[in-house]
Amino acid sequence: MEIIDATTISNTTKPENTAPVMPPRDQLVPARARGKRRILWLLGALLVIGAGVFGYHWAFGKAKVHYITAVVTRGDIASTVVEEGVVQPVKYVDVGAQTSGMLQLLKVKQGDHVVKHQLLAEIDPVLANTALTAANAALASITSQRAAEQAQLVLANVQYVRDEDLLVKGFISASARDVTRAAYHAAIDDVSSLSDQMKQATATVNTAKANLGYTNIFAPMAGDIVSISLLQGQTLNANQSAPIILRIADTSTVTVWTQVSEADIINVKPGQPVYFTILGSSHQWNGTIRQILPTPELINNVVFYDVLFDIPNPTRELKIQMTAQVFIVLAQAKHVLLIPVAAVGNAGAGATVTVKVLQANGRVVPRTITLGIINNISAQVTHGLQAKDKVVTGISKAKKSSSKSALSGQKGL
Repeated sequence: MEIIDATTISNTTKPENTAPVMPPRDQLVPARARGKRRILWLLGALLVIGAGVFGYHWAFGKAKVHYITAVVTRGDIASTVVEEGVVQPVKYVDVGAQTSGMLQLLKVKQGDHVVKHQLLAEIDPVLANTALTAANAALASITSQRAAEQAQLVLANVQYVRDEDLLVKGFISASARDVTRAAYHAAIDDVSSLSDQMKQATATVNTAKANLGYTNIFAPMAGDIVSISLLQGQTLNANQSAPIILRIADTSTVTVWTQVSEADIINVKPGQPVYFTILGSSHQWNGTIRQILPTPELINNVVFYDVLFDIPNPTRELKIQMTAQVFIVLAQAKHVLLIPVAAVGNAGAGATVTVKVLQANGRVVPRTITLGIINNISAQVTHGLQAKDKVVTGISKAKKSSSKSALSGQKGL
């Protein structure tokens, strides 16, 4: 049995050099110090975020506002109504046949220029000659009948005068005298009737002569042959309707027919200036509105009115049925201040609006201006701006080139 000393027991139950127990470290730091530390951590996080944002914008570029401007200039402006028109001759005539027969000879062709009274065509004169011969024969027959009746009238007159004298002397009865008197008056009526028939026969002869003359067709006016409807050798029947052979038009002056919608016709008046161009030519023809026809035409449920104006055409450059781009000038001004219509939006003529003006120092300031004539491109400024001022017409955003892209581009090199 092992005997343990008391001192040994005490030494084993009590540890040697044991350190005292300390509280946690955060419990030793005062609360005020802990608050300062949190603020420092928050500021550090904000600095990191700011540096990231700055680095992103520095690397990828940032948007910069650029003003699109236009310089106020001086020039001419006009407000117009733009429509399509058709070139037509001012004067033309359809030449037809007034007598029947075969078109025996056609002496002109399309495009020829003719003068007044020039022979254009001939119709076979056989029928006209036959009719004239018959009319002359009928007139001659009636003329001889009238001569015979006039001789009978002379005889009846002599007998009537003689019987009147015998009745006075008592040699004949009154009834015998009445017979000769009736014969005398009948002879007068016969001569009068034949005289009327002679007039009718004479008219028939004159008609036949005219029809014979109509077999030669002459130009009623000077001009160009613009169309031919019938060909040589065709038979014409003038009894039902006058057949049209050709058309003569005077193209030394032409008329442009322009159809203007009811929305614009209210602003169009006779006497207004107008100009037009044609396809394939840069030349501009100028004129003045002569007439607005009162009768409208309905096209696709839209009402149009015909507006006419004349243009001299001495060189015959303008052809019939050409399409014209017509500009009717409603208002115009010369050498005035102009700005793009984009700077004033949807403002109308005579309105007062506010625009933005870019100054020399780069600042943009508002400016109130008064407008005059406005078209689809420019607007006239009557008050508020001067020449060479810069007005803002729009805003654009351009990105700054990123250094990262530039560096990558250099590496590619």
